[in-house]
Amino acid sequence: MTNIVIIGAGTAGTIMANRLRRLFAAQVARRETSIVVIDGDAGHVYQPGLLFMPFGLLEEGQLVKPRRKQLHRDVTFVRGTVNHVDVAAREVHLPDRPPLAFDVLIVASGTRVVPEETEGLTGPGWGERTFEFYTLDGAARLRDALAKFTGGRLVIDIVEMPIKCPVAPLEFAFLADWYFTQRGIRDRVDITYVTPLEAPSPRPPARAPSPIS
Repeated sequence: MTNIVIIGAGTAGTIMANRLRRLFAAQVARRETSIVVIDGDAGHVYQPGLLFMPFGLLEEGQLVKPRRKQLHRDVTFVRGTVNHVDVAAREVHLPDRPPLAFDVLIVASGTRVVPEETEGLTGPGWGERTFEFYTLDGAARLRDALAKFTGGRLVIDIVEMPIKCPVAPLEFAFLADWYFTQRGIRDRVDITYVTPLEAPSPRPPARAPSPIS
């Protein structure tokens, strides 16, 4: 038996598990290969959709689905937190169950949003005038704030690189332009886009010098 263990059931871990099951379908059917995915959260958040939530284009219920439903039925889902990995023994240790043995270990645990690491960002005004849209809670708070916004300056600021998607803040600016136009208040809103990038995207052909200022 070949045991494949994946830490993380986000987009990367889920895609990897399903593709491996497709690749080794015959071995899985003969119980020669097992695929186990571990994650501490039972809900899968479709992260690209968070960009649209602040503008009322998507709701929480449309973005969060059970992780189990995103995985093929032949893939085992284990909900739990990984304490540590014993590489020598080839075991993944969780607090409330026996260790999971592996022949192949894939780490797809992803990243955490930690705005508190930017000095002053989470001080007075955080969640009231200053927001992020990279988490479900942050996108919901921003949605509620934008719904009450009647005019003034909106600043979209990339604090530093790298970030998950370099183009997302620019897309947010375009959506904000559309959103305030639809509400009939675009002429009362000054949208400022601040970026350390020299172009809209670091990849060609969009990395050509940008006219945006």
